[in-house]
Amino acid sequence: MDKILIIGAGGQIGVELTLALRKIYGRNNVIATDIREEHPILKEDNGPFFNLDVMDTKEVAKIVARENITQVYLLAAILSATGEANPIWAWDINMQSLLNLLEICRENKVKKFYWPSSIAAFGPNTPRQNTPQHTIMEPTTVYGISKYAGELWCQYYFNRYGLDIRSLRYPGLISWKSAPGGGTTDYAIDIYIEALKKQHFTCFLSEDTYLPMMYMDDAIRATIELMEAPAEKIRNRTAYNLSAMSFSPKEISESIKLHIPEFTIDYAPDYRQQIAASWPQSIDDSEARADWGWKHEFDLAKMTEDMLKNLRNKQ
Repeated sequence: MDKILIIGAGGQIGVELTLALRKIYGRNNVIATDIREEHPILKEDNGPFFNLDVMDTKEVAKIVARENITQVYLLAAILSATGEANPIWAWDINMQSLLNLLEICRENKVKKFYWPSSIAAFGPNTPRQNTPQHTIMEPTTVYGISKYAGELWCQYYFNRYGLDIRSLRYPGLISWKSAPGGGTTDYAIDIYIEALKKQHFTCFLSEDTYLPMMYMDDAIRATIELMEAPAEKIRNRTAYNLSAMSFSPKEISESIKLHIPEFTIDYAPDYRQQIAASWPQSIDDSEARADWGWKHEFDLAKMTEDMLKNLRNKQ
C-alpha cells in the first residue's frame, strides 16, 4: 500500500490535494504536514497531520523513513509577489527545500516524487501566445528562477538516479476552499470574494492583462492523473505545460456581472503588473494532452458560476 507525504498541505493546492488523495488512498495513508497549524478543513477531515518545517532536513528524513513513505508531494514554496519582497529568503526556501527532498527521496528509495513548477519559469523573451513546451525561459522573478532551476534539478535526478519525479507548470490557480499564498494571479480569487462582500473590486493588474488560469478542481485532477500515469507515458522530466483558459481582469469582471449586475471594478496596477507582463498570455499544453490524456473541464463561465455558488454557501 502506498503511503503519501504532503509537505505544505495547508496551502492553496495542498488542502484540496490532500483531501483528494485521501479519497483514493485512504485517510490514514496520506500524511499532511505544514509549518503552520493544521488548516481547519484538514482538521475536520481528521487525518494524520504533523507540524513540519521543510528546512528541517533531519525531521523530514525521519518522517519519510518512520512512516515508510512511498510518494512525496513537495508543495511548500514562497510565491512570486511575496518572493520579490525578500528574494534571498525566497530562493533559499524554494531551492534548498527541493534539493533536500531530492536527496531524502533518493536515499529512501521513494517511488514517486511530485514538485510543482509554474508559468513563472517563463520570461519576457518567451513567446507569449501558445507558449510551447520547449522554448526560451529566462524568468525575471526569484520565484521563476527557482522554478526553472528546480525543473532542471528534477530532470537531473531522474536521469542520474532514476528517481521518478513528475511536475506541472501550473497557470494561475483559482479556488474557494483555501486562501491564496501571495501570487501575482491572486486577484482572480479576491475578485469573487470582494464581489460578494462589497460589490466592488480594485484590481492590481490592468484591465487587459491576459494570463493563463485554471480552476482548482482541474488542477487537482491534473496532478493526480499525472502521478497515476504509467511511467513510460511520462516523456517530460522537467515539467509539463498545463492549460485550461486565459482571461483578463475585464473579462472575469464581466462574467461576474452576469450573476451580480451591481458589481463594479477599477484598476490600480502596482509592481505585480510588471511580473504579469513577463509571463505568457496563453499556454500550449499539447504534450500533456498527448502523453497522459490531460483534458480540462472548466471554462470561465463554468468557473464563475461554481465559485460564486460555493463562496455564498461558505458565508
